[in-house]
Amino acid sequence: MSSAISTAIHFDGPDTKREADIPPEVHDIFRARWSPRAFADRPVSDRDLKTILEAARWAASSNNEQPWRFLVARKSDQDRFEKFLRILVPFNQSWAKSAPVLIITAAKRTFSQSGAENLHARHDAGAALAHLALQATALGLHAHSMAGFDANKARNELGIPEDYEPVAAVALGYWGSPDDLAEPYRSRELGKRERKPLKDLVFDGHWDEALSL
Repeated sequence: MSSAISTAIHFDGPDTKREADIPPEVHDIFRARWSPRAFADRPVSDRDLKTILEAARWAASSNNEQPWRFLVARKSDQDRFEKFLRILVPFNQSWAKSAPVLIITAAKRTFSQSGAENLHARHDAGAALAHLALQATALGLHAHSMAGFDANKARNELGIPEDYEPVAAVALGYWGSPDDLAEPYRSRELGKRERKPLKDLVFDGHWDEALSL
């Protein structure tokens, strides 16, 4: 493991013990990354926000198209923040209102040079969001991506061009107290983090033939 990578990750949030049951060979940042709903009343600095978005900028993409775009609202701009909050479905509004930063992600439907349909735009936007989330974790913050938002409202109220598809919303900030959440959010916040076993996800050259490792 590179010492340069290790020293850059300091996990200064209160949730460092809520780690996933991941083999020790996997980098610590993956153990520490998760998607909370409780956010502290603590702003994200301009420097950290720029660093997180810079990490997203360097994600890989088909033909280096970089189809992702991020629209950002900070709670310090209350009117803009409330506009973003109203784009979320009520289920997500109820907890995301405590986050200091909200983000709407869009993906360009076509390649810039040829105009051909980019079938991988959503995939590549997801890769950029993964970069964003991991860099946030490295800085002691967390990002919670959401599918629950009104894409048409996002397009109309935020001026997203027709060639761009709104694909996700993100709440970004520092972890807060689960006690501030109503049920069922509080139980989910404290529940065990689980994933499907590797044998159900990875196949050895043919579907449903588990890779033996």
